[in-house]
Order: sequence, then structure tokens, then C-alpha cells
Amino acid sequence: MHDVKDTLRASVRMTYDGRVQKTFRGPNAEQRFANEVRVLQFLEERGCPFVPRLLEIHPDILRIMTTSCGSRVEHLDDGRARELFAELETYGVRHDDPEVRNVTYRQTDGRFCIIDFEFATILPGSEEPS
Repeated sequence: MHDVKDTLRASVRMTYDGRVQKTFRGPNAEQRFANEVRVLQFLEERGCPFVPRLLEIHPDILRIMTTSCGSRVEHLDDGRARELFAELETYGVRHDDPEVRNVTYRQTDGRFCIIDFEFATILPGSEEPS
């Protein structure tokens, strides 16, 4: 595994087979973990094709394993970024941290993707999956 991100709030590592392991820590780690799991499950139920898929959930150690959504984007036109985050809202989720650091590029299909949903909000009026 190699480190992708190591901050006070989370450690993110990429496995050799391309999966992403995120461990939550720091203030409100339990709530951020639960929110990211809830939002990713919601988006999967909605069929959103440009977010990570949950592969494993480990609440006892506040860790998730997801699919990779490609490599980080260094620069993205402001207009394209707004379009991308607006597209996410059509799936019933507002990201709440719409910064380029939360956008990746997946070469396999040429798609920009969105990551890091610990602060995201499921929009009022959107029905949660059962």
C-alpha cells in the first residue's frame, strides 16, 4: 500500500490492486465515517456512476475500502467543476466541499469523478434507500 493522504482527519491509502482504504480519525470521526458510508450507499442505490463504490465497511476501526476513481486532478476549469458538482445534486446529494481536491479523473472511461463524502448532505426531499 502507499499513502495518498495523511491528515488529522483521515488516512487514505491505495492498495496494490487499486482499492482505496480510508481510515477516519480526529474530531467527530465516528459521525464523518457514518455520513460517508450513508451517502455512498445512497449514491450506489441511485446508480451514480462517478463516485467510489463501497467494498468493505469496518465500523469498529472507522475504516472503509472503496473502488478507485482514478487519479487526482491538479486543475479543473471552474465552470466544469460547477457542472460536475451540480450533476451530483441530480442524484440527491450536495457535496458541501466542492473543491478540485475532491475530483479525480478515471482514464478507463475519461470521466471526472467525485470523492470524499464525509461532509456531504442528502438533499431534503430525496428518498433514502431502504
